Amino acid sequence: GRRGEEEEPHSLETFTFYLSEPLSKERVEAFSDGVYAIVATLLILDICEDNVPDPREVEEKFHGSLLEALSEYGPNYLAYFGSFVTIGLLWFVHHSLFLYVTKATRLMGLLNILSLAFIGGLPLAYQLTSEFAEKSHNEIEAIQVSCVITFFASIFQFAIWTTALLNEEETLHAFARYGGKEHAFMFAKLALYPCVSLGAFFLTCLLSEFSTAIFHLMQIVIPFAFLALRIFVRIALTAIKSVMSLSRRKVVLLEEEEACLSPNEILT
Repeated sequence: GRRGEEEEPHSLETFTFYLSEPLSKERVEAFSDGVYAIVATLLILDICEDNVPDPREVEEKFHGSLLEALSEYGPNYLAYFGSFVTIGLLWFVHHSLFLYVTKATRLMGLLNILSLAFIGGLPLAYQLTSEFAEKSHNEIEAIQVSCVITFFASIFQFAIWTTALLNEEETLHAFARYGGKEHAFMFAKLALYPCVSLGAFFLTCLLSEFSTAIFHLMQIVIPFAFLALRIFVRIALTAIKSVMSLSRRKVVLLEEEEACLSPNEILT
């Protein structure tokens, strides 16, 4: 017999892009490591191309002393090591971040690509800082561009962590979820570079005469800050736990005192 209702033709499903859908964590880490490695290689290629003294110049100007010739390029080497340390620390933070992540999502992958886009701009920051080491007229602008590149490269890493916390039961290990010791340390570690680079940017606007000193101080302080950060977080968490334990003890003592009192005494 006939069917009462004709079957509707199957329509093709439209393309949907759900940012919470899973993404291969291994592919994200492999792509990120490749970008970090290439950027670090570009730094040393730049310094080998532009900051190696000519043999004739060494003989004529420095009387054959290679160390004296290399000392003339000292500020350029300082800018190189500062940029390399920045790349190394950002890679370390990225590694620590995905060490706690159990499952990546498309949104986390998108934020990671945006962070890598600014990581790729760090060779530009090195070239700018090596130029202002030679007393360039655009010294303040070069420092501010370097601070902006570092800020956005690190703030997108912070955004990845924030995205992982929104669905922490599926994306994070249990010991790194909200409220734990590792969560507090990771939060402080991810917030370090954005805060310092943003602070250096505004300080160079206010104290333009000391812009070079501020920038180099930022590059020197941050590695030591990473070393002192875990100690500071542990001390802060220990202080918070001691305060919480004291308040709990007071509550327990009050409850014990009320349990010892008679009903009439409690009413009075």
